[in-house]
Amino acid sequence: MTVNDLNLNENKIIQKLSFIGIFGNIVLCFFKFFAGFLGNSAAMISDAIHSLSDVFATSVAYFGANLSRQKADKEHPYGHERIECAASLILGLILFLTGILIGFEGIKKLFFVSETTYLIPTKIAFIASIVSIVVKEAMFIYTRHWAKIIKSDVFMADAWHHRTDVFSSIISLVAIASCRFGFKSMDIIGSILISFFIIKIAYDILKDSLKKMLDTSCDDCYIKDLNDFILSQKGVICIDMLNTRIFGSKVYIDLEIKVDGEISLKEAHAIAENVHSNVENRFSNIKHVMIHVNPS
Repeated sequence: MTVNDLNLNENKIIQKLSFIGIFGNIVLCFFKFFAGFLGNSAAMISDAIHSLSDVFATSVAYFGANLSRQKADKEHPYGHERIECAASLILGLILFLTGILIGFEGIKKLFFVSETTYLIPTKIAFIASIVSIVVKEAMFIYTRHWAKIIKSDVFMADAWHHRTDVFSSIISLVAIASCRFGFKSMDIIGSILISFFIIKIAYDILKDSLKKMLDTSCDDCYIKDLNDFILSQKGVICIDMLNTRIFGSKVYIDLEIKVDGEISLKEAHAIAENVHSNVENRFSNIKHVMIHVNPS
């Protein structure tokens, strides 16, 4: 498969994920708003707001993934991978602000509104929670599957955004059921708990995005695998230096290897070229390896 074929397939996957994410969340958002208002459920309305944020999140993921796959140019000789990190940051901020808004509204109702004014959620809110759990879990599994294949951080973040909707719908289900059994404040408490789930996922996405924008090195396990693979290459006596840095969804390597000092420059260059090609083929997320050869 050529590079162009691979890019074409990735673009099709991105379009499919984006359509399913945006269309699915729009339908769920209207359904849950309708069920929340008609069914007298604050937790369901909070869940609907969460689904609305998913629409914006998937839109951000779509544009971020597309822009990050643009070819390197004169102004951006290292490519555009960090656009995907920036998109993930925006997505994380959307989630964080959504969580704060839902939590604030829930706390305000819980402490400053009389419990006698609370309405009991009806069956439609209960049913909407179950539908949301099933649909959002399916969207999570589907999005995560394809995000792994195209190695997209922003769509992986979008997948976990879907999973937060599953958690929030489960909380809605429990809160609505409890409220119908006589615990009137549970619907409001449910909406507050949903906000904490959203804020936690937002924190994880923001933390991961910042790590990848700050040239953080790969983890120890990855470096060990890389180190062992390089040492197994023909002509490599030892490794004098191995530095890694995460650049968006890709990895850059700075490497110094030691070879036999008695061989010709042409032979030493051939060893370095072999290491360069084999490493990039073996580790698909490595974009470039800069190799320096030292004589033994």
